[in-house]
Amino acid sequence: MEKILSGIKIECQQGDIAAQKDIEAVVNAANAQLKTGGGVAGAIHRAAGPGLYDECRSLAPINPGEAVITGAHELPNDYVIHCLGPVYGRDQPEDKLLADCYRNALEISEENKIDSVAFPALSTGAFGYPTKDAAKIAFETISEMLPKLQSVKKIRFVLYGKEDLDIHESIVSNL
Repeated sequence: MEKILSGIKIECQQGDIAAQKDIEAVVNAANAQLKTGGGVAGAIHRAAGPGLYDECRSLAPINPGEAVITGAHELPNDYVIHCLGPVYGRDQPEDKLLADCYRNALEISEENKIDSVAFPALSTGAFGYPTKDAAKIAFETISEMLPKLQSVKKIRFVLYGKEDLDIHESIVSNL
């Protein structure tokens, strides 16, 4: 599914975040130490190879809501933007911290003149954020950022499961 808002293409698709060949930057649902983990972080680190971890070491640790950028190494992209989402029920205020992830990732994209960025559903896996609530925050934040975006022309959400895809598509269709 895709929708054009303020001249920017917003897409939702099911797939593998580490296999987005037509996207300049992918967003990693990182842990504080920017190490290989499970889920999105594991998929990105495995596909990128050991050079990604080597580059990440000097940037860690990061705090919830923060984002940092690295090269993409063996991924088919130019960059990886690493965001540490909040752990639901622990990191407060979780809604603001999650919004900060999306805002900071888009600001980094603008600073680096990145034209396309792919997000996973940040904080919804092991960090326990309810998908529907997280998706609402993601799209509210992106909607607020749209007027400020000059370089970014495509924002894609890559969802691993069909249920997550359906939730995201439902929210996008109401924007």
